[in-house]
Parts: sequence; C-alpha cells; structure tokens
Amino acid sequence: MKSVLIVDDASFMRLNLKNILDEDYEILGEAENGKEAVEKYQELNPDIVTMDITMPEMDGLEAIKAIKDIDPDSDIVVVSAMGQQKMVIDAIEAGAEDFIVKPFEDERVLEALQKLG
Repeated sequence: MKSVLIVDDASFMRLNLKNILDEDYEILGEAENGKEAVEKYQELNPDIVTMDITMPEMDGLEAIKAIKDIDPDSDIVVVSAMGQQKMVIDAIEAGAEDFIVKPFEDERVLEALQKLG
C-alpha cells in the first residue's frame, strides 16, 4: 500500500482528501503549508504527496522544488483551485506529476494517484 502526505492549508480539504484516499492508501501525515510539507516529507518519506499551491509561509511551487531537490524521484500531485494554464505549467515544470483542479471528483484524485504506479 502506497503512503501519502496530504498538503493543504484548509483543514476541510485535507479531511476530504483523507476520506477519498483512506481505503487505498496509507495516510502518513498532513501539512498545512509548504514549509511544513518539506519538513514532513523528510521525516515521513511518503510515496506520494498531494500539494496545494496557494498556502502561507511557502507556496506549493516552492515546496515542490524543495522536495524535488531532496528527492528527485518524489511523486507529487497538485490539488489546487488555481487552475490557470500558467499555474499548471509552472507546477509541472517544478516537478509535479499531475494537476487536479478543485472542486474535483473523487475518482479524478484516485485516478491521478493510481497512474503513479
């Protein structure tokens, strides 16, 4: 069973993702900003990270880059309401494997994570 770190500044969104993923994935932890995400990534070493973009302290793009510096093979899926094309391109260029736009269908989240193998 693959492990997941859920990163979002909104607690209801973390809970929502946790509920969606709970059956098929082991939820290792949660972070509410990019800085915490990088720290938790190093501490927990999850297989997959779900990453919001707009967060306090360090945004998702910076956090993706920081995690990729630590582990170039990390699997990161962005889950963000910021679905403009430039933001999607920036996230993919930073190293994200996929980009899910909020609000999303549960199946879309599961599908994105299943593609990671």
